[in-house]
Amino acid sequence: MTDRTHPANDLESQTKPTIPLYPRNISKSDRRDPLQHEYFNPPIPKRKFQVRHSLPPKKKRSCCCRFLCCTFTILLILIIAISITIGTLYLVFRPKLPKYSVDRLRIAQFNLSDNNNLFVTFDVTVTARNPNKKIGIYYVSGSNISALYKETELCEGSLPNFYQGHRNITVLNLPLTGQTQDATGLVNTLQQQLQEKGNLPLNIKVNQNVRVKIGKLKLFRVKFRVRCEVVVDSLGADNDISISDSSCKFKLRL
Repeated sequence: MTDRTHPANDLESQTKPTIPLYPRNISKSDRRDPLQHEYFNPPIPKRKFQVRHSLPPKKKRSCCCRFLCCTFTILLILIIAISITIGTLYLVFRPKLPKYSVDRLRIAQFNLSDNNNLFVTFDVTVTARNPNKKIGIYYVSGSNISALYKETELCEGSLPNFYQGHRNITVLNLPLTGQTQDATGLVNTLQQQLQEKGNLPLNIKVNQNVRVKIGKLKLFRVKFRVRCEVVVDSLGADNDISISDSSCKFKLRL
């Protein structure tokens, strides 16, 4: 038997809609692989790259180096100028430190009251020497002088304001007064020291503000400290105390 094509099936196949592989408006020459055609693979838009022109880096390091070099140079010039000035002044005026000594000590009062308060009054004679030929010294306010046994202050006072000229020796009589509470133990210690050693070490401290005069020029204010170690043989009131040893140290504080 021969195969027969049913007319109904053919009609159905002809009338069934189909999807074209290519768009109808495309010619045969433009027909390519459907998977590679723009209809199926739309073109990828190209990214627009913006070219940014970078600015050259600022020369911060060079600016810092210049600043440091200028600062160092200025400081070096100042140091050299100050050194030359100080050296010139030293060669011209030949400055020397003043000298001090405690020459006399008189105890006007050394009494222990009934309520264990110690009242002390010293009359101290201090000699100040200015060995400089062209430098004067102004003694200004703010001075203090005190007498101590070890670290315990017995009495205190102050120096007067005065001017000490070139190569001048000034003798100062200074009253020192003081009061110490609950001083029974202190008095017993002082008496025991005198009985065992036969002498008593005292410290005389001076803190003084001065201004130096060079020619007609007054320089800035400076402060110096004098510490004198004095050894006495007695603490009897109304007596001139014999000073067996005395040495003073001078220290300048700008």
